[in-house]
This record gives sequence, C-alpha cells and structure tokens, in this order.
Amino acid sequence: MQTGIIVALLSALLFGASTPLAKLLLGTVDPQLLAGLLYLGAGIGLGVVYYARNALRLPAEAPLVRADMPWLAAVIVTGGVLGPLFLMLGLRRTDASSAALLLNVEGLATMAIAWLVFRENADRRLLLGAFAILGGAVVLSWEGGAALNGGAVLIIAACFCWGVDNNLTRKLSSADPVRIVMLKGLVAGGINLLLALAQGAALPGVGVLLGAGLLGFFGYGLSLMLFVLALRHLGAARTGAYFSMAPFIGAALAVALLHEPPTARLCIAAGLMGLGLWLHLSEHHEHDHAHGALEHAHRHVHDRHHRHSHALGDPAGAPHSHLHTHAPMRHRHPHYPDLHHRHGHSD
Repeated sequence: MQTGIIVALLSALLFGASTPLAKLLLGTVDPQLLAGLLYLGAGIGLGVVYYARNALRLPAEAPLVRADMPWLAAVIVTGGVLGPLFLMLGLRRTDASSAALLLNVEGLATMAIAWLVFRENADRRLLLGAFAILGGAVVLSWEGGAALNGGAVLIIAACFCWGVDNNLTRKLSSADPVRIVMLKGLVAGGINLLLALAQGAALPGVGVLLGAGLLGFFGYGLSLMLFVLALRHLGAARTGAYFSMAPFIGAALAVALLHEPPTARLCIAAGLMGLGLWLHLSEHHEHDHAHGALEHAHRHVHDRHHRHSHALGDPAGAPHSHLHTHAPMRHRHPHYPDLHHRHGHSD
C-alpha cells in the first residue's frame, strides 16, 4: 500500500509541475500542436525506456493481450487526444495558477466515476473531501451571475476526459505500464500533431520542440507511468485522491515562475481544495474481507497474497510476472481496492 501512495504522489509532482511550464510554451506554439508534442515526447521517451529495459533483461511486466485493446483504444481517445487538447485550449484563456488548481477536478471526476460506475467503495471522509474540492473548483470558475469562465470550462472538460481515462486504465493496470503509456503517447500525440498541421499550425524551432518533448516525457510520460502503477496498488478513486496534490504544485510554480498574483479567490479555492486533499490522505480503511479464487498475470513478489506454486518454465527470482492462481482466503489488514481487493462492502 505504501508503494502505491509514493508512486501516486511522485506522479502528481511531475504532472503538477508541467502545467505552468506548458503555459510558457503556449506563447509560441498552437494549443493542439503542443498537446501532440507533449504526448509524442512521452511516447518516444518511454519507447527508449521500454527497449533499454528489454536490452538489459530487467524483470518483465505482464504483456498487453487482445482483450486489452478496446480499453487501450478508449484510453488513447479520452486521455491522450481529447484531454490534453481541452487543457491546452483552456490554458490559453486562463491564468496558469487558476488552471493548475482547476486540475483538482480530475481527481474528483476519477473518484465519482469509480464510485458510481465501477462501484469502488466510498466512505463519508472521501465524499466530504470530494465536495471540498468541488467547492474550490466552483470558486475558481465562477464569473458572476450565471456565467462560467470559458477557459475554466475547457479545463474541467479535460479533467472529465482524464477521469474517464483513469478508470478505463484501471482495467489495464496489471499490464506493463511503460508499454501502455508508450503506445498512448505515440498514437495520441501523432493524432493531435497531424490534426494541428492539417489546420495550418506551424512547427516551432528546434529548441521549443526539444523543450516540449522533455516536458512531455517527464510531465506526462513518467507521470502517467507512475499513475498506472498507483492504480494497480490503490484503485482509481484513491489514486485520484492522492493525485490531487498535483494542482497545488502547479499553482505554487505559476505564482513563483510567472509572477501571477495570489488573489483572494485563488487563496480561498486553495484552502477548500487543500481541506479536501487532507481528508483523502488521512483515510484509514481496514476490515475483515474475503478473497475469492482469482487467476491473472502481473508483476509480483511472494507476499501475503501470493503464496502460489510455480510451474515449469515460470520465471525464477522476484519480482517476476507470470499467470498465477490465488486460492480463496479471508483476513484483515489495512488495504485499498488494488488488484486483489476489489470486493464489495456491506457497510
């Protein structure tokens, strides 16, 4: 469980820092073109990691299989094409500090879809935290009367796309996260790049191209890879909760780097969203629970949930990945809805 928390927070750190830096690039790059360059940077960078890992014969992850392809296609469209496009369009019309805090809505959307559609359990603490984050988003986006800031609406749309993406990616989280994000980056980045060029966007200079590629590798590629690992350990709702730290990092950098004033509205929104984040991070979930028989493949060590035997040809050493079977068992310990704890709740 601690591993999941650490990788979720590292993912948030990398993505949070990318928002104000992307705002700097928008002065010279078309929004859709930049969305494509960021994801291509993620895909190419993780492609290098993927082939270097294979060349060094490092422990393998479970491969993607044919049944994963529809989920991967939906992830690419929602999270790789639409999400970054809406964000870049919204960033052009919104100051970077407010935009960064609005990205908290991604965690809220992720949690809502996980609870309502995929039936992950929710308790009162998580729900209160979600409403606090929603309140902060309303403070940032309300223009007075019945109007919403257009840039804020676009950013909220991006967050909804990523909320869908995160829950669909949970279906793939037992497979290789490097390969998932590599394919997502290459396909989605290529689509946005070609669409932008077809509409007349011009490629920037070499320096800007390299900057966008590096930003995409760290802020999107490595961040998404860590996010997939966190989904494996925490489930979608909790990973979304921990990922809610990202906007505060982005807002702080925007104030420091872009010299944007910390307005009263920004401070009120930060306070509400900070309260929501604290409620999420301080959750403790423990009860007696039963594990049914389960057969799947993923990278693992022989912990309390992996007491299985090995067939001839299964990899030696640990961690390793192979198809294995879990026998039914019942026990009690702190846990999140990870790969092995997707049970129902009676209370």
